[in-house]
Amino acid sequence: MKVALDAMGGDHAPAVNIGGAKEALQLYPAIEKIFLVGDQAALEAECAKQGLSLSDPRVQIVHAPETIGMAEPGAKTVRRKKQSSINVAMDLVKAGEAHAFVSAGNTGAAVASATIKLRLIEGVDRAGIASGLPNEFGVCHLLDAGANPEAKPEHLLVYAIMGSAFAQYALGVKQPKVGLMSNGEEDEKGTTFTKETFALLKQFADSGKAPFEFVGNVEGHDLFETQLDVVLCDGFTGNVVLKSCEATAKAMFKWLKAELTASPIRMLGAKISKGAFMALKERASAESYGGSPLLGVNGVVIIAHGGSTAVAVRNAIRVGMETYEHKVNPHIQETLAKVALT
Repeated sequence: MKVALDAMGGDHAPAVNIGGAKEALQLYPAIEKIFLVGDQAALEAECAKQGLSLSDPRVQIVHAPETIGMAEPGAKTVRRKKQSSINVAMDLVKAGEAHAFVSAGNTGAAVASATIKLRLIEGVDRAGIASGLPNEFGVCHLLDAGANPEAKPEHLLVYAIMGSAFAQYALGVKQPKVGLMSNGEEDEKGTTFTKETFALLKQFADSGKAPFEFVGNVEGHDLFETQLDVVLCDGFTGNVVLKSCEATAKAMFKWLKAELTASPIRMLGAKISKGAFMALKERASAESYGGSPLLGVNGVVIIAHGGSTAVAVRNAIRVGMETYEHKVNPHIQETLAKVALT
C-alpha cells in the first residue's frame, strides 16, 4: 500500500503531517511507502526535528514548490498552482505510483484536483464527501459533507448508492439504511429540493433495484439516536451540520472539564472515572475517524479536517488504506452498472 500525503496541507502543516506519517509507519506494516509531498527543505527539516528517518525506504519526499492556502478559491487555484502539493500528490495517484491521496488542506482544491485529474466514475456527476459521525449503533456517514454545495436530487440518489456501497464493503453492513436530512420525518416535510429528492429516492427504492433500505426523512437527532448508515444532504447543509457537531463535542468536553475541576471532591470523582471519560472522548473525537473518503472519483481520495492533529492524519491514512483494500471504488462502479440509472 502506497500513500501520497499532502504534507503541506492543513492549519498545522507540515508538523502534524510528518507526525501522522511517522505514527502510521509504526502502526501499519502494510504501508510500503508514504510519499511526503511538499517543499523539500521544509519537509527535510521537520523530518529531522521529529526523528523520521529519510533513509527508511518507506519514506520519500516529493518536491512541490507551491502550496494552496486554506482560504484560496479551490478550483481556480488548482489550475493556477500546477505544482502545488495537492496537485503533485494527486498526480502520483493518477500515475498509479500511489494507491491513495490524503490531505488536510484546502477541501475545495482537493475536490477540484481529484475531479480534474482522476475524473469521475461513470454514472457520477458530482463527487461527495462521506464523513463519519458516531451514534448509538456505530457510525453514521453524512453524505455530502462539503464537496457539492449546490446539489441536485439526482446527485443525492447517486450518493445513496455510493454511500451504501461504502457502508457495505468497507464497514461490513449487510443492508445499509439510508435517510434524507429534512426538518421533519413526515413525507411532506422539507424544501422543494428535499421533497423532489425524497420522491426520487422512494421511487428508486420501490423499484426493487436499490442496494439499500430507504427509511425516509430524518432529523438532526437521528444522526446520533437512530440506526442509520448514510444520511443524505447537499454539501452546504452537510458541512454546517458536521462542523456544528464537532464544535458541540469540543465545547461539551471543555465545559465538563471546568465543572469536574471546580472542587476537590469533583476532582476525586473525575480521577476515579478517568477511564470512562477517556473512552467517551475517544468515541466522540473527530481525530478517531481521521478522514473522509471523497466518493465518486476514479481513485482513493481522503479529505481530513483542516485542524487535524498528527493522530487525525494517521487515522486519515488508515481510512485511505481501508478504502483501497476493501476495493470500495470497484464496488461502487459495479453497483452503479447494476442499477442502470441512465
